[in-house]
Amino acid sequence: MRGAIVDRFPAPPGRPNDLNAYMQRVQESYVTDAYHSLSIEGYRVSPELIERVRGGAWNPDLDEKDREQHDALAARGYWQAFQAVQRSLRKVLRGGNPGTVADEDHGAWYREMFSPSVATGLLRPADLAGYRDGQVYIRHSMHVPMRREAVVDAMPVFFELLAQETEPSVRVVLGHFVFVYIHPYMDGNGRIGRFLMNVMLAAGGYPWTVVPLQRRDRYVAALEQASVGQNIAPFTDFLAQLVKEGLRGRPVASVPNARK
Repeated sequence: MRGAIVDRFPAPPGRPNDLNAYMQRVQESYVTDAYHSLSIEGYRVSPELIERVRGGAWNPDLDEKDREQHDALAARGYWQAFQAVQRSLRKVLRGGNPGTVADEDHGAWYREMFSPSVATGLLRPADLAGYRDGQVYIRHSMHVPMRREAVVDAMPVFFELLAQETEPSVRVVLGHFVFVYIHPYMDGNGRIGRFLMNVMLAAGGYPWTVVPLQRRDRYVAALEQASVGQNIAPFTDFLAQLVKEGLRGRPVASVPNARK
């Protein structure tokens, strides 16, 4: 799949010289990113809810409604995971191997994403230890992820290949695709896959990129073609278009009634 990706993806700008400026732009994208990434997965979130959990006004220990609010738990977990991903971004922007950083850190992203559900008793701490312990199916997809016994063998090989890959565009596209193809967790694979994609983007100097909810159908269809038909071109073209728009400074996603 490498050749098709390299031919279709924009050339990498190179790692930014101003790390703080890059990270500031990432932070500014948080509300938009969280809204679209959570909405793609079917959560009903608003910019106001996302801002409330970011600001600490969400408290499941004191507020019964917060404790029962599934969407609020997802929003809080996304905020915590986003902080962990930013720490990984800094490692990569300081010269760390992106595949190695993702290998070492993706478990922390996952634990942060679901720790609010542990705090409220919806999940056990043991549920966040390691990869999935059962079979998982993807709604409306013909692709059936590998058996759990194979996941523990596949993931180290995946990250080894990612660490050895020298072409930024290949790390971006196959990093996202292979991760969700394996589907190593019972839940959260799409969100983690998009975080992984953005860490790989940062390593090439590409901007943080949001997959818009409005393009969800094309996004899912492209992943399906890659998973079932082994045709990576549609998924490459999809991500390449988003990245090109970002490089031109054109926002590819917005949120309704977002606070300025």
